[in-house]
Amino acid sequence: MKTFLEEAATQDHPLRILREFLRQEAANEQAKKYDDLRFVGYVLDIGYDSATIITADRFKINVGGVPRNSLLIMTPLNLASLPLHFTMLRVLESAPTPLSKEVQQTYFELQKKSMPELDVFTQSELQWGALKTGILGMFYEHLDRENAVEFSGDVNNFVSAHRYRVYAPDNDLLDLIVNSLVPDENRFQIGDLRLTECRLGFKKNQSKVNVFISANDLKGCRTAMFGKTRLGKSNVVKLIAQGILEATKTDKSVGQLIFDVNGEYANDNPQDNDCSIQSAYKDRTNVYALTQRAETPSQPLRLNFYERPESCIGVIKSLLEKDSRDSDYIRSFANVELPSIESILELPQDKRDRPIRKVQIYWAILHKAGFPVNPSRLTAKSLIGHNAKNFNPQFSKPFRDAAYKFAGVDVPDHPESLDELVSELEVIGTFARENPSDKAAKSTGSSGESILDASDTALLKFLSPNSKSSGPTILRAYLPLHSPDAGNFITEILSLLDQGKTVILDLGSTTDAIRQYFSDMLSWEVFEHQEKKFVTNKLGKHYVQLYFEEAHNLFPQNEDVTTIYSRFAKEGAKYHIGMVYSTQSPTTINRDLLAQTENFFIAHLSSQDQVNALGKVNVAYESLKGDILQAKTPGYMRMLTRSHRFVVSVQAKKFVPPIPESNGSLNGRN
Repeated sequence: MKTFLEEAATQDHPLRILREFLRQEAANEQAKKYDDLRFVGYVLDIGYDSATIITADRFKINVGGVPRNSLLIMTPLNLASLPLHFTMLRVLESAPTPLSKEVQQTYFELQKKSMPELDVFTQSELQWGALKTGILGMFYEHLDRENAVEFSGDVNNFVSAHRYRVYAPDNDLLDLIVNSLVPDENRFQIGDLRLTECRLGFKKNQSKVNVFISANDLKGCRTAMFGKTRLGKSNVVKLIAQGILEATKTDKSVGQLIFDVNGEYANDNPQDNDCSIQSAYKDRTNVYALTQRAETPSQPLRLNFYERPESCIGVIKSLLEKDSRDSDYIRSFANVELPSIESILELPQDKRDRPIRKVQIYWAILHKAGFPVNPSRLTAKSLIGHNAKNFNPQFSKPFRDAAYKFAGVDVPDHPESLDELVSELEVIGTFARENPSDKAAKSTGSSGESILDASDTALLKFLSPNSKSSGPTILRAYLPLHSPDAGNFITEILSLLDQGKTVILDLGSTTDAIRQYFSDMLSWEVFEHQEKKFVTNKLGKHYVQLYFEEAHNLFPQNEDVTTIYSRFAKEGAKYHIGMVYSTQSPTTINRDLLAQTENFFIAHLSSQDQVNALGKVNVAYESLKGDILQAKTPGYMRMLTRSHRFVVSVQAKKFVPPIPESNGSLNGRN
């Protein structure tokens, strides 16, 4: 009666399948259905961290093999008197038995004598062997929640080795092992359980066990993808982006920003059945592209260098530095700080001439470099000094007279177009360079202040350098970043992220420097946006998820802790910023980021140094280093998430677009 009541009380508990499993094992053994047994062996030696089990050929064949790193369960012989529980084991390697030397001696004598057959007694003796296993922890009934499972990474006690049995778990137990700790909320399938790369005998007593992860484990967390190229990292990234889209389609609680360096998330391609994230979720994705494609609806990913002088001069500076353009006159130009148009318009009218002049010289540099312009948009900005009908930089009459006299030409009317502005500033620049102390360069005001300050001089020297220097022509390499009709896409993107949209930046067909710029700029904007929401207590339950490929270019292994990516690593969770980053090698990634990473997806790595580094970053991968070096199947990942307490080997499913249903909802298909 006591047993009946205890079983009735746990009939809805997930661990009831353990009782049913052991009951079926006992029934098969009693009925002598040995081929149906999941029994693997007995425990030879046990400790807190490892256990050595003895097994036989028949046992291993019955369960379809016991590969290295496969999962086994260990239970006490008399579980009826104990709370439901089992100990998780991972197979590490073969182990010697107390009779190993005698067995080897027997093999030697047999082969030396060329004995064709073994008698049944010798066969029985030789079939036994031993396996060393690592103890991963224990599954048992949750002490605080009804009908729930709890996992511990250690064991609270162990008894004599002969009181345990070891089994290969069936599909129901495997499902419990890999999925019971994953939150039910916002979960989605990432693939199928695959304990080994070798599939010989894989189908024996084994059907597919789906592996799930939860979007809750990704939100506000760092997720790493490591592995050689063409082994499925991008496919897993698509599955994650798709899973978050599906999990949050009702509450729109996660906005995603994908830095698409190859254009594979924004544009349809054959490897994804001619369907991309963008085309699969048209209503919830927006694409911004440097190179717009006819088949993909997108907004231009451009800056209007004319209309945002205060930030675009910084863009130019960073690009020049990356291209190692470090001549004195170039460095002086790049270090100039320009005012924003908005800040100029806030000044009194009589205080605008000097800041306007700086912006006009900057405009002249862009125009001379060949940057297209929409003059009407500049005129609309009212940055034309006192006269709203021309591009007059408001130089004094004596100064203009002296400059044009030095040039040997008559003084023209004040410039009314960018072409005329360039011509006048070239004359002024040449005069200022050749006559730095000319009295005409002094204003007539009581302050005696020079008409041209240091910033003006640096800009003019770049606009009109000496004959040995290139000047504005070196900026032509950055024309792909500019559009005369570009809007403020940064504000638009931040707004879309707040709405729970997925924004894809198509950065294909461009240089690394330009990709780096957009990644840096938008990362800072997202960080500052989320920081402001945090300070004003407006974060709520909304998150932003960022996706970075070729992460070694963005997160280099150095000691610079001031970069935005180091800020993400240390403070991102606080501001509800999660990130998914992928690259080939963990040794190329910033150590701060690696130390803070919660989720890992590891494909094949070919270097011993790489797997050693991985083992140091996360000790859970220490026993898996050999398999990571050897297995090369695309999509075969060793996964560890915030919910999974040990590494799970999974064959990631192929990214497949959802099937629209008649009611308009979307379901994933395998």
